[in-house]
Amino acid sequence: MRTGPELLLANRRFYDSLWSDARLVAPERFNTWPLVSSLAASATRRLEVAPGLRPRLPLAGTCFADISAPALGKLRARGGQAVVGLVTALPFPNARFDLVCALDIIEHVDDDARALAELARVAAPGAVLLTSVPLHPSHWTAFDDFVGHQRRYEPSAFIAKLREHGFALEQSAIYGMQPHSSRLLDLGAWFLTHQRARAMWWYNRVMMPLGVRFQKKLTLTSGMIDTEGVDEVFLVCRRAG
Repeated sequence: MRTGPELLLANRRFYDSLWSDARLVAPERFNTWPLVSSLAASATRRLEVAPGLRPRLPLAGTCFADISAPALGKLRARGGQAVVGLVTALPFPNARFDLVCALDIIEHVDDDARALAELARVAAPGAVLLTSVPLHPSHWTAFDDFVGHQRRYEPSAFIAKLREHGFALEQSAIYGMQPHSSRLLDLGAWFLTHQRARAMWWYNRVMMPLGVRFQKKLTLTSGMIDTEGVDEVFLVCRRAG
């Protein structure tokens, strides 16, 4: 298990390298857009944490907090209000936002309780939180190590953590674009270890565009989905009022 500073450094190195040679993918291209656009229509105070160059919330009028300089620069160039910030220490006042998005980030930090506390702090009463996490510790692969994951979650345990921080689950869906093939994941891990520049090129130029093009529709279910065999879950939560 890596320490907090080690994990932060590993994440910064990986994602600075990834975003330096990547193009920003517009939020309208993701399967989250129908939900996001409906929520954003009535939520003018919006925050997305650690979006990199894959933001899900509208660029105009949204605050973005990230630690990657390449990502921040490209978000600003496209009209985003991008600032340096960690999910464990968000540079915003209490109850500032009505819509908060934190996808694929909580599993990356050493202190996930602090991350959830910060998300709860900046969320106004009644605010919506969109989040996602990888599931089932038994599903851990070398890919989790390389992308900077600290953990995977058992579904009931993560829902309990959300509840402890004042978030009630409303809807959920199967999520993520990670390949199901263990051989493909092992191959990707090998390239990231031995030929990182080439691996990043293939990810940014080939794998990510294909993943976006062929992503499945986000099918939301009331409450928690059946997570048997599900690698990652998308959650729509509500901050207690």
